Amino acid sequence: MNSQSGTWLYCVTDKPAAIRPDSFDHLTGVGGGELHLVSAGGLTAVAETVSLAEFGETALRRNLEDLDWLDSTARAHHRVIDALASQVQLVPLRLATVYREDRNVQAMLAEHGPRLRAALRRTASRAEWGVKAYADQPAAARAEAPRGNSGQAAPGSGTAYLRRRRDELAASQQDRHAALVSAQELHAELARLAADTRLHPPQSPELTGSKSAMILNAAYLIDDQQAAGFRQAVDDLRNRLPLQLELTGPWPPYSFADAGPDLR
Repeated sequence: MNSQSGTWLYCVTDKPAAIRPDSFDHLTGVGGGELHLVSAGGLTAVAETVSLAEFGETALRRNLEDLDWLDSTARAHHRVIDALASQVQLVPLRLATVYREDRNVQAMLAEHGPRLRAALRRTASRAEWGVKAYADQPAAARAEAPRGNSGQAAPGSGTAYLRRRRDELAASQQDRHAALVSAQELHAELARLAADTRLHPPQSPELTGSKSAMILNAAYLIDDQQAAGFRQAVDDLRNRLPLQLELTGPWPPYSFADAGPDLR
């Protein structure tokens, strides 16, 4: 490895022998290169040698602002992890975990071995499921709905208009409060079925493509044997609560695995 290249990491496992020998034959990483293994202290990282001109610290700060680049890179990163997760228990590492050299990766594995092994134990025979909840009827959309055939506010005094707007805002606040209460109920019921949970910040409408406000963005660590029951619970809650629910998974346990520093 020369000074112009670094090591991009995908995941860590303690059972590299479970990875099929032909797994890397047709699997390329974020830089289009071949994958290789880096081992130390009984742990093995799946890695790729990448160009620091594109994946170094300075370049990453720039490229992570490019949504097309970010989308393509994130998909390639996930593709590798997803392919390996079907074969072996692993800890997925976050996007853009890059080290200067393989020997720095070995040092990381030695230093963070106890934490990585704990993550492997915690996520064994479990997968991540995501649930996003949206307000059933966006109050903002109702507030902007046409009034009458012309789509304009009904004629009247300024006092009547202000009263109407006050009532609309009060209804909007009531709707949001009711949706938040429903989301709390949703999370409490699903959390009882999970080994662990994570709450992520709600995504903006620009990212979701939905006019409805996202009020819950949660991840649940579910035992493989409980997956069917978890899906059924989401369906039951979807029918019972005034929320739009989006269920995704199963995923490798991204939200429940710790990673090392981004760049060494």
